[in-house]
Amino acid sequence: MKILVTGGGGFLGQAIVRQLLAQGHQVVSMSRQHYANLETMGVEQVLGSIAEAKLVECAAEECDAVFHVAAKAGMWGKYDEYYQTNVVGTQNVIAACRTHKIKKLIYTSTPSVVHGGGSIRGADESLPYAKSFLAHYPRTKVMAEQDVLNANDDTLATVALRPHLIWGPGDNHLAPRMIARQKAGRLRLIGSGNNLVDSVYVDNAAQAHIHALQKLEIQSACSGKAYFISQGEPLAVKTLMNAILASAGEGPIEKSVPAKVAYALGAMCEMTYGLLGVKKEPLMTRFLAKQLATEHWFDISAAQKELGYRPTVSVEEGLHRLKTYYAGQDNV
Repeated sequence: MKILVTGGGGFLGQAIVRQLLAQGHQVVSMSRQHYANLETMGVEQVLGSIAEAKLVECAAEECDAVFHVAAKAGMWGKYDEYYQTNVVGTQNVIAACRTHKIKKLIYTSTPSVVHGGGSIRGADESLPYAKSFLAHYPRTKVMAEQDVLNANDDTLATVALRPHLIWGPGDNHLAPRMIARQKAGRLRLIGSGNNLVDSVYVDNAAQAHIHALQKLEIQSACSGKAYFISQGEPLAVKTLMNAILASAGEGPIEKSVPAKVAYALGAMCEMTYGLLGVKKEPLMTRFLAKQLATEHWFDISAAQKELGYRPTVSVEEGLHRLKTYYAGQDNV
């Protein structure tokens, strides 16, 4: 098939692209910038924002399926920036599918859509969307996911995947920030760090998307549904963070900040940055404090049963691959 991957140059996007190419599919990537890695793979690249409807429509021409991975993530920034990329961009992708009579749309969502600030332990997809949010990212991802699932009908089959805390070689977001803060002596645990959280190795997250492509059909069991995706093996926050740091040759986190103090600091940072108009992401936000201090792990049995998803790379193997990756980097 000819398949469009929005955000194909990103961390997860590239993993999906590699697996699609390995299966013999032709891939078109749409991203804001050109990626040398994609060029090396022979991937056609369309440059621009998914908030531009005509550009999305052109990128999707003659495609048989779409993986909508692109999003504006993060904890800080103007609401309109998140809305334009995450909501308007998603609406443009759906419209392009309609225009070109594309029958399959696989959307990359996030478990943050159900995280209202408290702990979540073993919940499944019956958990409702959160009613309040501490950041624009989860708020706009809820809107986008709803648009995707509501678009499912007799002409377009849609599915939303919610991978949790993706990590692995090539990560340009989570691990680099952790490592940089640890090197600077500024990394702290929020609370004890014993709270359990889900995570997923990047190739497993990509594999879940491939499974969704294979299972998704008009009126299929997975059409119009959302699925949590993880290793199925929740770990304590400090265990996961220290393991990733160790893979990069860094020692464990030795200091912590009480959860309530971190939340108050986040509120103060948000107020100060907002008043001063600072665009740089604050060191701490209320959203980040809650994410690091609470438990959030999920029941993935629906993805196992209806998508055939099984994490093929274990946490141990993933960490081994990550260590090998960092060993080959000149600068971590």
